[in-house]
Amino acid sequence: MATIEAFDPPEVRRREQRGWYFYDWAASAFSTTVGTVFLGPYLTEIARGAQEAGEQITLLGVIPVTAESYVPFGVALSVVVQLILMPIVGAIADTAKSKKAVMGVFAYIGAFAVMGMFFLQGDNYQLGGVLFIIANAAFGAALVVYNSFLPEIATPEERDGVSSRAWAMGYAGGIILLVLNLVLFLGHESFGITESMAVRIALFSAGAWWALFTLIPLARLRNRPNPLATEVVAGGERRGVGLRQLVHTMRDLRRYPVALLFVVAFFFYNDGIQTVIALSATYADQELGLETTIIIVAVLIVQTVGIAGALLLGRAARRFTAKKVVLFSLVLWALVLVVAFLLPAGSSLPFLFLAAFIGFVLGGSQALSRSLFAQLVPRDREAEYFSFYEISGSASSLLGPLIFGLTLQFLGSYRVAILALVVFFIIGGILLTRVDVKKGIADVEAGGRLVA
Repeated sequence: MATIEAFDPPEVRRREQRGWYFYDWAASAFSTTVGTVFLGPYLTEIARGAQEAGEQITLLGVIPVTAESYVPFGVALSVVVQLILMPIVGAIADTAKSKKAVMGVFAYIGAFAVMGMFFLQGDNYQLGGVLFIIANAAFGAALVVYNSFLPEIATPEERDGVSSRAWAMGYAGGIILLVLNLVLFLGHESFGITESMAVRIALFSAGAWWALFTLIPLARLRNRPNPLATEVVAGGERRGVGLRQLVHTMRDLRRYPVALLFVVAFFFYNDGIQTVIALSATYADQELGLETTIIIVAVLIVQTVGIAGALLLGRAARRFTAKKVVLFSLVLWALVLVVAFLLPAGSSLPFLFLAAFIGFVLGGSQALSRSLFAQLVPRDREAEYFSFYEISGSASSLLGPLIFGLTLQFLGSYRVAILALVVFFIIGGILLTRVDVKKGIADVEAGGRLVA
């Protein structure tokens, strides 16, 4: 494939980039409204109610768990499904005639699963678990394909900025919907609805938001000719080719040792990031005893400060390089966890200050990780390689919630679980210092060099 500069003039790239930003805007509703704020505490209360009524709480009707550990274990199981699905989706996307159609299919599966959460009520905690597993798996699969567009729509010099602006758009989208849901939640009595109904409407709105704004990137992004797609001659063969490409990619990773090392580093430090995102609301609710209103305000602060943080750290990457900025953010993340461990119960104001600190480092660390990896992947196979990137992130998302769940199951301590995550930032940071970005870019330009 020709380099992007050879056939995409700046005005064409900018139009496509603006369309690409809107998927972050669309999908952020799931991460923020569902994953971070409403579903965890709401589903935990439903499970606790069923447990108090004498029901044995189980994961998918098979594995006995406590009501408090149901959500962390559900998150862990959803990640297992992601691990199975994402590499296949990545391989298929690189051989499909329409890569953006593959993204759209999984985006809408996830969106409709989220809209189905409107029916979550009473003691039907199992419905919430199943819908979340479907939605989270589809979210990861669509994200693989979405991320793989970055090397196609932005030059190497543009990628840090483009990725950071998309992340900032995600924060903006998340905060707008969350503000609307906050108004509904706090004023539910004046709207003539119960608090439970307000939560259910909020969950439904996240799915509807995801579905509606996904139309923009699907309209703006363009499918590009890919030599791998010429191997596919019939729909029945597409999956087989995808799986063969997956096996080849796993072997081919040896030719890109820098990319492989980065993926391993990302696995460790992303463990802490994703666990904090997934379980911070539950931690604040169950361990710190904070009201839902405070938790929502904290997430609004994260989203607001996150816009500035993503843009500022994106600018800092121009001067200090993306790798150095990410390393700095990992030090700040470790500090966040120590402070969270020390926070006394009921400390609303310190928790809000901590939320602002999280917001500043969150977007930059993730946006720059994405653009950094985009420099290290071979052309024409971006979706496959980004599937390994997302697998690394999802696999770490399995380990963190699993530790959380086991700690709650046997020790009953959220604080010990949150402090333990510092280890993952330390390991990830040490490995990231060994990533030679210049060599990784040279390997891509040379087509890779096989290592023993």
